Amino acid sequence: MFVTDNKGLAKLVDRISGAHVVGIDTEFMREKTYYARLCLIQVATHETAAIIDPLAIDDLSPLCEILLDPEVMKVLHAGGQDLEILFRSCGRAVAPVFDTQIAATLAGFPQQVGYGALVSDLLGVQLDKGDSYTDWARRPLSDTQVEYALNDVRFLPAAYDRLREQLENTGRLQWLAADFARMEDPSSYVVAPQDQWRRVKRISSLNRRQLAVAREVAAWREMEAQRRDIPKRWVLGDESVIEVARRAPRSETELHAIRGVTDKVGKAAVSSLLDAVARGLAVPDDELPSLGKRRRPVGDVDAAVDLMVAVVRKRARENGVAMPLLASRDELERLAAGERDGHPLLEGWREEMVGRELSELLDGSLALSLRDGELVIERRD
Repeated sequence: MFVTDNKGLAKLVDRISGAHVVGIDTEFMREKTYYARLCLIQVATHETAAIIDPLAIDDLSPLCEILLDPEVMKVLHAGGQDLEILFRSCGRAVAPVFDTQIAATLAGFPQQVGYGALVSDLLGVQLDKGDSYTDWARRPLSDTQVEYALNDVRFLPAAYDRLREQLENTGRLQWLAADFARMEDPSSYVVAPQDQWRRVKRISSLNRRQLAVAREVAAWREMEAQRRDIPKRWVLGDESVIEVARRAPRSETELHAIRGVTDKVGKAAVSSLLDAVARGLAVPDDELPSLGKRRRPVGDVDAAVDLMVAVVRKRARENGVAMPLLASRDELERLAAGERDGHPLLEGWREEMVGRELSELLDGSLALSLRDGELVIERRD
């Protein structure tokens, strides 16, 4: 089915409304806009696969009813961006969800396994990826483009069945609850302009007063990009945010002296940018932002992390879990630095599989040794 009008969408929704599992995928463009331009929505049940053309349909609310139905499992592969786009289209977060890429890592697949490789391994189907760089906003779509788009979704329900069965048999299905809860959390898809300064490159090079200016300028940039619906780098690049924060221009003349800033900002927005700088300069000294410093442990942190990596590698191999999923090096460094509250390695299945051991290792309660070429983890007397 290729749905191109509201009447056709109503028919499709009626046809799939009884399904308990619906695969979802989207095709979009966002190279020249702030908000992704939704070009296609693909849906599939075990019996039906269809493409919906949101460029031709002005009311997606019938589809949203299914996406928001708590009795229907929505299955995606690497679905973070898809969920972000659908959140904007439906006004609420899609739930419940099951991401086959995340689930596959607990079923012995590599981290970030591709959809084609997963379908091939689970279902024995080889997918043609020849149209992966299509401009999905162009019409009409060719037969091969339509087939490519359908293939991206038609095997998701079957893949879900296989992965769910494997994870239930190994007692790991509940391990995914926290990951999927985060994907269903509306806050994951709401951009807070006042928090964007932390993502600016080289932000750590600024002092606290400059950080206050950068915070306001980065928030201004985010809102200006949203207002104009253009990529925020087109409004002001990271390097310009840093330079504006350093120089803190108080006039249009001083702002013009910063190379490349006014070329992107435009005359109409200069005043509001200067207002953002002024707000940063007016922050009281006792309210200045700080990046915070990670507490470093006493001793050789690199050696501690290396020992922890050995333990993580052993447990990941024993349990058939991709090592980066079990514990990243950044997470290990944070644990070695003394971070405990809210640490992901000390919660849920990760704590059970390796986190508790890592804490004991850092506390000196465990000893590592080699026996016949194998790592041995033993409790110290």
